[in-house]
Amino acid sequence: MMTASSATSVPVFKLYGETQHWPTPDLLHCESIPERSRLHDWRIRPHRHADLVHILFISHGSVELELEGTSHQLQSASAIVVPAMAIHGFLFSPDVEGHIITLAKPLADHLHALMGESSTLKKADFYSLPQATQAERIATLVAQIDQEYRQPAPGRNSLLEALIQALVVELSRLNTAGHPAKRYGPRQSDKGRQHIEHYQALVEAHYREQPSIEQLAVQIGVSSAHLNLLCRQLAGRSALQLLHERLLLEAKRQLTYTNMTIGQVSDSLGFSEPAYFTRFFKRNTALSPREFRLRQTVAVNEITK
Repeated sequence: MMTASSATSVPVFKLYGETQHWPTPDLLHCESIPERSRLHDWRIRPHRHADLVHILFISHGSVELELEGTSHQLQSASAIVVPAMAIHGFLFSPDVEGHIITLAKPLADHLHALMGESSTLKKADFYSLPQATQAERIATLVAQIDQEYRQPAPGRNSLLEALIQALVVELSRLNTAGHPAKRYGPRQSDKGRQHIEHYQALVEAHYREQPSIEQLAVQIGVSSAHLNLLCRQLAGRSALQLLHERLLLEAKRQLTYTNMTIGQVSDSLGFSEPAYFTRFFKRNTALSPREFRLRQTVAVNEITK
């Protein structure tokens, strides 16, 4: 069992089982569980994410789940919700079948706002699905999400958002249908995690204004040095890096999904000049905004041929 004292030594991954940056301008990432877990000998060691939420659906096989210091053996069919900051690990059986859907925090927060207190995305939990109808409804939604994610088409973003909202509704209903009520989320007394969550909410609300870390720290009620320490311990990056990652994600989305000029994207994200935006983007991606947009256009055309 993982103790509280060891929590800060738990690695922070950017994506399921990896340390790489968020690989897509989408706010959602979907892949089959075997795609990545077989590369790690079916074991994903305990880790956490500062700004990602996982939804796993296991249709076949089993998993030994480690969730906030407790272990659970789950058989198909089952679903798992892992919110941001929750420590989690998996040991899958080699015959496992299913999918993992990863939500960037802006999308998870949007869904939480739509669902209110009935949202299932804020607390870690898992669900056995012994009733065939429950498993089939969730399996159908997951299959639709996977298909839509892999096949770009008109209205893709809107349909993906509708499908993931429907999936969250289905999972939230399990909370009121006699399924395990115990939650395995972070302790409410953990001030450090509360400060990080407050900081992430401020970043989401104000990233286009590019506020200083000192300004955000004042709003949280801590020093900028303490905020940076918390971010490095719990999120694996500095406070400024977290702010820049949110800016970069939005820049990628606008370059991919809109016809805005480079200058318009620059203005919308609070840069005083397009040249500053270009340097920022290239420093973080090794591509200029124009090169990135061209690469995205070529990639979409290749997929839709």
